[in-house]
Amino acid sequence: MSHTHTSRFVLLEHQWIGVHWDFMLERDGVLKTWALDAPPAPGPEREARHLPDHRTAYLEYEGPVSQNRGWVRRIDEGVYTSIEWGEDLVHVRLEGRQLVGELRLTNRPRESNVPAGGNWKISLGNVD
Repeated sequence: MSHTHTSRFVLLEHQWIGVHWDFMLERDGVLKTWALDAPPAPGPEREARHLPDHRTAYLEYEGPVSQNRGWVRRIDEGVYTSIEWGEDLVHVRLEGRQLVGELRLTNRPRESNVPAGGNWKISLGNVD
């Protein structure tokens, strides 16, 4: 199912048990969220872990995370246009301060050894 509309996105650096990046897309009143081991960049696909939805407050928030889960710092933000949004594929056009281009999140077929969060991959292409 695809419907075109413009919503906001944010990329947060999350310092907690090491560091990872939270990539968040505003949709249906929540932030659809994936944890990344490295910020999105042009090139090969990278691993992504799908996390539970987050509150939209994280579009603006920087600072400590509740329940002693470290702290977050905003790395990039902007708007995105949904190109395709399905259960196993999220394809968007980003217009951020740094991230500009088409970003795909793809969930590979589930296998018995797939950890919680699925077997998602992220790729950034058609970069301006």
